[in-house]
Amino acid sequence: MDATPRQILRNLLYSGSGELIARLLSVAIVILLGHLYGVVALGVYALAMSVSLYLPPVIDFGLRHIGARLIARFPHSASEIVHRVQRRRVLMASIALPFVLLYAALARLPFEMKAFLFVFAAVACLYAFTLDWVAWGRERMLLVGFAKAVVPAGVLIGLLISLVVGHLFSWLVVGNFAGYSLQAIFLWTWWRRHRQALSGTGASTGDIADALQWRRTSVMGLAWLGNMAFNTSDMLVLGAFSNPHQLGLYSAAYRILNQFLMAYYLLTNVLYPQFARQDATRRRRMLRFRVLAVLLAVGAALAALVILIRRPLLAIIFGKAFIDAAPLLLLLACCIPLDFLVSYLSNAYFAWNMERRVLHCAAVAAALNIALNLATIPLYGAMAAAVNTILAYLVYFAGLALAARPLLKSET
Repeated sequence: MDATPRQILRNLLYSGSGELIARLLSVAIVILLGHLYGVVALGVYALAMSVSLYLPPVIDFGLRHIGARLIARFPHSASEIVHRVQRRRVLMASIALPFVLLYAALARLPFEMKAFLFVFAAVACLYAFTLDWVAWGRERMLLVGFAKAVVPAGVLIGLLISLVVGHLFSWLVVGNFAGYSLQAIFLWTWWRRHRQALSGTGASTGDIADALQWRRTSVMGLAWLGNMAFNTSDMLVLGAFSNPHQLGLYSAAYRILNQFLMAYYLLTNVLYPQFARQDATRRRRMLRFRVLAVLLAVGAALAALVILIRRPLLAIIFGKAFIDAAPLLLLLACCIPLDFLVSYLSNAYFAWNMERRVLHCAAVAAALNIALNLATIPLYGAMAAAVNTILAYLVYFAGLALAARPLLKSET
């Protein structure tokens, strides 16, 4: 790795400072919803957020990772890269909208909540106009971190306004729209001020066009979508076959789990540009057993902590009505050490041009998770979703571990 531990720590702190604000704002939103509006409101909001989370990987369809990789390797060609990537991202956003409408129509919700689900998620298509991937590739981690805080800040302001004037769902949509708009303006302003400093020679237009061909980016896009389906299909199936109460309980448990995982995701995101520049020897070093063992041990310690304090944690954050989610959180906490390994390996493989292997592993794990959810959630609800998540994580990690064998064998 060409960066020193000090540089990595600096980038981690830069990214983490903004991410911490974003996390605090997101937590404040769900706390207020849970305490003031109850399980159903939180469940509907969580479902809308889950649908929204699908839009970035659909819009990017591999372009965020490949674009950041190109920016990291060929910074002097940044203008050409940005032009080509952004044109494709806007096209993908327009393709995604009808699918958002279809899911909202199928969700088992009252009409008002269906309308909120569609409009709130559709607003996330404005993500197509942001340049966070450029800042990521340039390792402007402070900028990347604080840009993430803009959207939850807008939603929180909308929620606070609704406490005074009413119309909760309408103001959540307005806040979401304001957040995405300001995020895009903020990042484009930064880009216009700094792109002149990157002028000079770089990769040829042909090389950039070749790297961004559909047949190449689609593999990365499908791999990322498979990874997303693996992580969030349980919420979508619950929305289609369960009820808002089950959604609310499962969302509360998953939200607590995510707060622990997001701190770890900061590290993997910071390392991505570094991974992209590694040669074969350095890659093998990052796959040593002791590295994976440390990740597993840290994850297991965090899981034990969550299991120990799960009931008071749910009561304090969301209210006493959410203590019923304690069994769900007990099961989901077991996924933390597995997620540490899966996230580390998949992020490294993306940076090493091994997205096809991630695609295979994610597709198998996501298909298993979706099939199990469809078979068991109508009968057992959120508890089935939690058990299925653990099983899918085990399959995903096994696949990623096997995918590393050719790279390790090349050492001999």
